[in-house]
Amino acid sequence: MKQKLAELLGPDVVSDAPEILEAHATDKWFASNPPEVVVFAESTEQVSKLLKFASANNVPVTARGSGFGYVGGCVPSRGGIALSLARMNRIKEINFADAIAIVEPGVITAELQARVREQKLFYPPDPASKKDCSLGGNVATNAGGPRCLKYGVTRNYVVGLEVVLASGEILRTGGRVHKNKTGFNLIGLFVGSEGMLGVVTEITLKLLPLPPARATLSASFASMREAAATVQKIFAAGFLPSSVELADAFTLEAARRDSGAADVPNGNAHLLVELDGQAETVLVEMEKLRALVSDCHTVSLHVATTEEDCERFWALRRAFSNSLRATGLTKLNQDIVVPRSKLVELVEFAEGLSQRSGFPIACFGHAGDGNMHVNIMADRYNRDADVRERAERALDELFAQVLAFGGVITGEHGIGLAKKRWWPQATSDVSREIHLAIKDALDPAGILNPGKFL
Repeated sequence: MKQKLAELLGPDVVSDAPEILEAHATDKWFASNPPEVVVFAESTEQVSKLLKFASANNVPVTARGSGFGYVGGCVPSRGGIALSLARMNRIKEINFADAIAIVEPGVITAELQARVREQKLFYPPDPASKKDCSLGGNVATNAGGPRCLKYGVTRNYVVGLEVVLASGEILRTGGRVHKNKTGFNLIGLFVGSEGMLGVVTEITLKLLPLPPARATLSASFASMREAAATVQKIFAAGFLPSSVELADAFTLEAARRDSGAADVPNGNAHLLVELDGQAETVLVEMEKLRALVSDCHTVSLHVATTEEDCERFWALRRAFSNSLRATGLTKLNQDIVVPRSKLVELVEFAEGLSQRSGFPIACFGHAGDGNMHVNIMADRYNRDADVRERAERALDELFAQVLAFGGVITGEHGIGLAKKRWWPQATSDVSREIHLAIKDALDPAGILNPGKFL
C-alpha cells in the first residue's frame, strides 16, 4: 500500500518506517496499535485523494493531530492508514476587523493564542495541554479547559469548517461571520465527532477582544468539602469568574513531591479563581472576592494581579497531570461532568470510592462548570490483570453514580476507546440509532476511525 500511496500523493508524505509506525500507534492513553502506513498530509487536496483511495479500497483511516488525547481516540485500532495532519500547521489569516482566525488543523493551540494576543484579540479555549495539542484535535473532541465557565468550549468559537468526507468530497460549511442560521448546524455535527464523520482541513474561529486585565485568587482549605462549598458561595454572591479550579489532597501531595513544597500551598484542597476584564473593575471585584473567600475557613489565601504572578499560580494547575504521572502509578483520567449542585456530593463520593476500591483517587478540574477530572491511580495496572479488573469495577461505580447525579461520562476528552464500554449506559437506544444513522450517511463503508464507540 505504501507504494500506491506514494505514487498517488508523493513519496515525501508516506512512510512505513518502524519508528514512524510506532510513534503513530497511540496517544496519551495506554492503548496502542500500529498502522500499516502513515501519511503526512500537507494539503486538503492530498487528504481528498487519500480518502477517495481509502473509500475505493475499503482501507481504514485514522486522522490525528498532535496525539495528546486521553482516551485512545486516534489509536488506529484497525490498522490501515494513520493520517497525520501535523504538517498542515499554517495560520492562514488573523483579521482584527472581522475578529476571526483561519487556521489549518495542525496549528498548536497556544501558538494561535499568542499570535492573536499580539493583535489584542483573544481565543479563550485553553486545554491544559495547550502548548502541545493541535486545534484539529480540539475540534475533534470539542476541547475545553478552565475558561469554559465564562467563555464556553471549542464549539462556541468554530464559525466555519472545511471537511473532507469519507468519499473524498470537500464540504465547506459556515464562514467568517459570527452568526449564521443557514440550514442545519453542520459545524456542530463535526465538532466533537472524534474523526468519525470527516477530516477537518481548515477551521475558521471566532475571536474576542482581549481582556486588558486579570487577577487570580489562590486559596487552600483543610478539606475538599470546604473548598467545594466555597465554589457555591462564590456563585451565590453573583460572581462570574473566567475560571474556577479545584484540586484535592492527593493531587497536591503529588505536586509537592514532583516540584517541591515551596510551589504548593499548605492544606488538603486548593481553589484557583480567576477574574478578567477592565483593570479597575477586576481589582474591585477581586477585593470583594478575597473578602468572601477569607470567611470560608481558608488555610492560605493569596491574590495575584500581574500577568507574571497569575501565571505562577497557573503553572501549578497545569502541572497536575504530569505530577500525578510522576508518582509511577497509572493515571486513569475520567473527565466526568456533574450538575454544579452535585459538586460536594461528587467529592464525597470519590473519597468513599477510594476507600472501597483501595485505589488512591486524585480529583481536580473545572469546578465552575462541574467538569472534574476523577483519576483512579492504579499500581501495576499494565502488569496485573486483577488490578485492571478492580479498576474497571471502580470505574463502573463511578460512571453509574455520575449518571445518577444527572451528569455525563465525558466533558472534553471524548469517548474514544477508553470509554467505549460505558457508551451504551450513558446514552439511550434512540440516541445511538441516530448516531449510527449519521455515521452511515457520511461514512457508509465505516473507514473513518473505526473501532471506536460507534
